[in-house]
Amino acid sequence: MSYVVQIPWYATAFRHDDLEFALEKISKIALKRGALRYDLYRSKEDRYKFIHILEFTSKLEWERFWYGDEFQDMRASTAGWYTIPVLYGPLERCASGRLELEPASS
Repeated sequence: MSYVVQIPWYATAFRHDDLEFALEKISKIALKRGALRYDLYRSKEDRYKFIHILEFTSKLEWERFWYGDEFQDMRASTAGWYTIPVLYGPLERCASGRLELEPASS
């Protein structure tokens, strides 16, 4: 069973693009630190709003990443780029689905 967390981020004035770049960067690092996957969503209606979803094998692996040097450094170096507090919440997958599109024939 995996451990999935959702982190709502809200960028401060004129920092939304910078925050997006930083979140993409830390998400790629998460894959090297035990994450199974990540998703980063940005609202189309409110460009300052982000939803960050990370999946780890366990709560312990998540906490090692969240409290680890890289994520702490990222949050410290970008502290003025987002509103605080940043409160993550664990999620439980109840259902999922995916439509696999067939490749177009030539």
